[in-house]
Amino acid sequence: MLKLVAILIPLASIATSAYAVDPAIKKQLEKLDPSERMEQACDVEAMKRIGTDKTGFRPDKVIAYAFGDPAMNPDSMNAPGAVFRSKGDWYHLSYNCVTGPQHIHVRDLSYQIGDKVPRDAWQKHYLYD
Repeated sequence: MLKLVAILIPLASIATSAYAVDPAIKKQLEKLDPSERMEQACDVEAMKRIGTDKTGFRPDKVIAYAFGDPAMNPDSMNAPGAVFRSKGDWYHLSYNCVTGPQHIHVRDLSYQIGDKVPRDAWQKHYLYD
C-alpha cells in the first residue's frame, strides 16, 4: 500500500502541473500555425505563472514582441522585449520558453519582470487600455 501511495503522489502532481494546458486553450492553439502556436502557448503560460507566483500582479494579456522581436528556435523562444498588462498598466517582461514539438505544452519557462511602461510610450508600442 505504501508503494502505491509513493507512486500515485508524484503522478498526481504531474497531472496538476502549472504547465498543464486547459483543453479549450489547446483546441484554439491547434488552429494556429506552429510559430504562432508556440508564441501564444508561451504567452499564456507566462501570464498564468506571473499570476500564480505571488508577484502581486494579475496579468490579463502578454505580448511577446512589443519592444523587440522574439528569437525563435525549433522548440523554444526568447522574448526579451515582451510586456504584460496587469490592473490596467503595462510592464516590461523578458521570458525564455521551451515547448514540446507540437508547440502546445510548455516544458520550461523562466521570466523576469521589468519596470512599468510609461503611458506616453503605449501608443508607439501599440499598447492599449
